[in-house]
Amino acid sequence: MVKGIWQATTILFLSTATLVVAQQTKAYAWEPIKVTKSIFTQDLGMLDSEREEYAKNLATIAVNQIVTTKASPPSLAEARKMLTLALQLSPRNKRAVVVNFQLSKGILPETIDSNYSAQVFARLLLTRGQLLEKQGGEENHRLARYFIQLAASLDPKNEDAVYASEVLRLDHGDPVWSALTDEAEAKP
Repeated sequence: MVKGIWQATTILFLSTATLVVAQQTKAYAWEPIKVTKSIFTQDLGMLDSEREEYAKNLATIAVNQIVTTKASPPSLAEARKMLTLALQLSPRNKRAVVVNFQLSKGILPETIDSNYSAQVFARLLLTRGQLLEKQGGEENHRLARYFIQLAASLDPKNEDAVYASEVLRLDHGDPVWSALTDEAEAKP
């Protein structure tokens, strides 16, 4: 009888271990983001160093949200927007490239120390978006819309960001994220 209990316990333990390992392997789907050519040129009203810094912070906030929510589908969708925008701003940004690779391999990245909380970064995005709008030009206006919508999404309690995002949405419709992502290339 003792032998039967040990056998049952061993089978139960091995089954549970197998199930845990199976759940840990790539619990989400992530198609790697491919930015062959940035939609932003040198006409964009941002210095290269500023583009690099925003790209790094977008990737950092994206990773931290994914890790915090354990790669929930909404966090992955939001992270895809942020990482794609990061790669559009700086196609060779180290943090964005590494995170994109890790996610595509099913590896959940480690939390990254950030200079900004999501709320503080949302305020920076809102302010920079408003400055880009004032600078004028097609590229500046396009990036401003993405920044302002992300600001509202990152901090929905920030009334200024939500209001600015909603006014832009009412006046111009939602920003077309597929213009940034590889989803546009995948559609026939």
